[in-house]
Amino acid sequence: MKILLFGRSGQVGWELQRALAPLGELVALDRRTVNGLVGDLTDEAGLRATIAAVAPDVIVNAAAYTAVDRAEGEPELAYRINATAPTVLAAEAAARGIWLVHYSTDYVYDGSGQRPWREDDTPHPLSVYGKSKLAGDEAILVSGCPCLILRTSWVYAARGSNFARTVINLAADREVLTMVADQVGAPTGADLIADVTAHLLRSVTRDGNATPGGLYHLVAAGETNWYDYARFIIDEARRHRVVLKAKRIEPILSEAWPTAAVRPLNSRLDTTRLQTAFDIHLPSWRDGVKRLMHEILNLKS
Repeated sequence: MKILLFGRSGQVGWELQRALAPLGELVALDRRTVNGLVGDLTDEAGLRATIAAVAPDVIVNAAAYTAVDRAEGEPELAYRINATAPTVLAAEAAARGIWLVHYSTDYVYDGSGQRPWREDDTPHPLSVYGKSKLAGDEAILVSGCPCLILRTSWVYAARGSNFARTVINLAADREVLTMVADQVGAPTGADLIADVTAHLLRSVTRDGNATPGGLYHLVAAGETNWYDYARFIIDEARRHRVVLKAKRIEPILSEAWPTAAVRPLNSRLDTTRLQTAFDIHLPSWRDGVKRLMHEILNLKS
């Protein structure tokens, strides 16, 4: 199997290089052009030429425009990367009869209600970012290509910046922290997303049409809010004897922390369809964050 991966330098893309390598030959690209191969999603002609040159059996798109607030001021670029590029990838995949794996977001929902969102719920994004991602999802689904669209939320990775590292840095400098308490979701590790992707790809390419493609929700089990998430991080850091200045964390509502893009309050995603179709178990978000803390604190096993 030959896999063409876009977005190799991102959080999920970096982990995908590890998880997908055992499945076959992996060609992994970032935004740079290397040996004539184009990974820049704004270069539509380059994407087509790259797919033709590589002739992959599977395309995995882990690249996206993810600057949620900045997207409000540059919607054309957000749509070009999140909607137009996936449309091109889907058309190429459909023409070749190959699988396309793509990643979606909880931002396609409006965050209303309290129950977890299911794949058959009607999306209603509140931001340019969410609207552009939804447009990409829809283009892939109508293209006719065999696809896996994995909709996730609150993604983190040990590599680069992340919420845990930010909280620890703030707690080291401040006595009082404020965290939003009315947005609910499941922190989901890029490593989990990558490992599940590899499992799914092995399943669909081995079983053919026996396992259906389409849209699936993929998040870690359980739920939390940013306030409790921060408390968990600080508790874990102190359990490992990290000295922090913070004496307390104060919960606030989203309206007290205005942003250019509106965040969904309810980012719960129902993963029943994914777990049933592929017979997998999704671990608790706490397990993943504990592992993350081990990595960023450079702890020994």
